[in-house]
Amino acid sequence: MEHIMPDETPFGDTFVEVQEPELVEPEHPEEESAAEAPAKDGRNWFVVHTYSGYENKVKANLERRIHSMGMQDKIFRVLVPMEDEVEFKDGKRKITPKKVFPGYVLVEMIMDDQSWFVVRNTQGVTGFVGSPGPGEKPVALQEKEVKTILKQMGIEAPKLKIDFKKGDRVKVTSGPFFDFTGIVDDIQPEKERLRALISIFGRETPVELEFFQVEKV
Repeated sequence: MEHIMPDETPFGDTFVEVQEPELVEPEHPEEESAAEAPAKDGRNWFVVHTYSGYENKVKANLERRIHSMGMQDKIFRVLVPMEDEVEFKDGKRKITPKKVFPGYVLVEMIMDDQSWFVVRNTQGVTGFVGSPGPGEKPVALQEKEVKTILKQMGIEAPKLKIDFKKGDRVKVTSGPFFDFTGIVDDIQPEKERLRALISIFGRETPVELEFFQVEKV
């Protein structure tokens, strides 16, 4: 499978019934950490397509079915890929969880007829994703794809949604320059700071400010 990017269609749309999948071992298992290496019992990550807006409901429904049908030894984890988006607006820092792949749920499982039936017949699921062709088994996600998704879900710093751009007029809402206004001259997203040119005693003075200290005028 190709490398997954959040701004692209992540998976194909072919849903198939499966028999028994091939178990794919990593080429260099010694390079994987214990937490990230695929288990030796045949478990893999698969992608399930859901009705729009049903991702969390599918996760809850499937987790209930796993317990009620005693499938804990074949279906292990159900994830709705999420990432935190940090937005600075009106002088406030707001963190909002966003779905990375709307309409898709990830399931870590040992694929066989029984586990396939439990997942495929969960309310809200429309099918498995990633078949090479009609009637063929779905393809498990590659380890590098799983790592990318898990990284987006928490290992990386939250993604910033910056409400400022160079040339914007801003007002300082806290700190020693409270109530001063100025023009954004530079933005440093990695530091969550910006530089604004503020008129102090009739002279334009560059001042570094935290995002939460300013708001757009």
